[in-house]
Amino acid sequence: MTYVQGFVAAVPQENKADFITHAKAAAEIFMELGALSVRENWEVDVPDGEHTSFPMAVKRAEGEAIVFSWITWPDQATAHACMEKMMSDPQMEARMGEMPFDGKRMIYGGFETVFEQD
Repeated sequence: MTYVQGFVAAVPQENKADFITHAKAAAEIFMELGALSVRENWEVDVPDGEHTSFPMAVKRAEGEAIVFSWITWPDQATAHACMEKMMSDPQMEARMGEMPFDGKRMIYGGFETVFEQD
């Protein structure tokens, strides 16, 4: 089964085009380094919660949208090798450009696929 990295972030609405540009550049790198697929999703229906929610998790501010993203990898080792390469290669930052959101409020994690159906 595959390994999936998931990400949730709050992006200023006015940075949507910049986010898409950034995401496309990052996806190109992820795919070069072994990703099977990259998905970026812009908020359409993401309600505030009473106890917990995506907006609460990333401390969404007025004028921000929630982005839900995931990368599918053949395995955890490939994902970790990609991230290590991206963090250690100064050319990667130049290729991806500046992040159009506050990365300190992004949440993420890695998950082993236990079931899938298409």
